[in-house]
Amino acid sequence: MAQAILLQSVNPLGERGEVVDVSDGYLRNFLVPRKLAQPATPASIAEARRRQEAAERAVRLQAERAEENAALLRKTVLTISHQAGDDGRLFGSVTAQQIVDAVRQARGLKLDKRRVQLEEPIKTTGTHMVTVEVADGVTAAIKTIVTAE
Repeated sequence: MAQAILLQSVNPLGERGEVVDVSDGYLRNFLVPRKLAQPATPASIAEARRRQEAAERAVRLQAERAEENAALLRKTVLTISHQAGDDGRLFGSVTAQQIVDAVRQARGLKLDKRRVQLEEPIKTTGTHMVTVEVADGVTAAIKTIVTAE
């Protein structure tokens, strides 16, 4: 049996970066020519571990940054002025793009308008809570005040 480091996820064997035991022929004739794995040497195992630790560190750092941004957005109060009639109904509605632009102007954060979750379009003046997905699994509710121009 030979040891191999997987360069890509292989369904029956394991995930990318894992060290697995495979037969010599499987490694030499199938995995290496298709660039799915490389033979495991002590140096390559150490390099794979370093790469995996660096990737885990990057994911952890990105999650921390997303939590910080979400905490900042939870404290944010946006004010958006829009044309409205005397009864408080807007001419049109407040769009996700307007909310993203207001966040960028207020806090300097770049968000994707597809991550703004509006339950229904904002068509009246007043205070509305808007949920924004900062990253996968991290959301923040932003208090949005819509005023008439």
